[in-house]
Amino acid sequence: MSVRIQFEDVVQRYLLIRERPDSLREAFTKMFRHAGSTELEALRGVSFQIGDGEVVGIIGRNGSGKSTLLKIIAGVIKPTRGRLEINGTVAALIELGAGFHPDLTGRENIVLNGLLLGMSRKQILTRENDIIAFSGLEDFIDSPIKQYSSGMYMRLAFALAVEVDPEILLIDEILAVGDAEFQEKCDIRMREFRQRGKTIVFVSHSLEAVRRICTRLLLVDHGKILADGPPDEVLASYENLIHQPAQKEPAIAPA
Repeated sequence: MSVRIQFEDVVQRYLLIRERPDSLREAFTKMFRHAGSTELEALRGVSFQIGDGEVVGIIGRNGSGKSTLLKIIAGVIKPTRGRLEINGTVAALIELGAGFHPDLTGRENIVLNGLLLGMSRKQILTRENDIIAFSGLEDFIDSPIKQYSSGMYMRLAFALAVEVDPEILLIDEILAVGDAEFQEKCDIRMREFRQRGKTIVFVSHSLEAVRRICTRLLLVDHGKILADGPPDEVLASYENLIHQPAQKEPAIAPA
């Protein structure tokens, strides 16, 4: 099995500003001196690897580091420290409507996002009808997407991402906004992806969804991997975790 994603001792820190500056000059001074700020360590030396054909769910409480992991894999943010290796093309469904222009129609956004994802105009036009049919938005595809509901956004984004045919598909919680019929279509398409040796990384709070879709789970808490293994085993660890009082991890003062 080829390795698609590899993290080795990855650390991600964010600068937290604790004081509101009174002027632009003060804001610049504090930014460079880190005055009135602390660092939050969102990931703390995370190591794991994911191979071809794996459907890996990332679960954990709010603020545990799940979305940070996904954004690093997608290339949205660069880790503070550690080694990261991504082998293959990536399509990411991380934020609802990300990359869509609200004043353009659904059809125009298919072309725009297809180009951004590396498809040629000819490839986009060849697959356009399949994208529209999968989304089920035939009656709305020529309307500006600022008129779309959150479910319609998600339908179009997912339909486009799977037609790009990436080696790695990243999915955040956005599938939760779809209705039961469309979620079933997504499940079927993701199983097809897995059978074709594609890699899927899925972040969700829905235990039913991760149990149904995933072949393996990572349990993240306070930026660390607490468990990594078969869904039933990791879900049992998660159930135990959420029944324990949440402990606040201290922020790191800048050096």
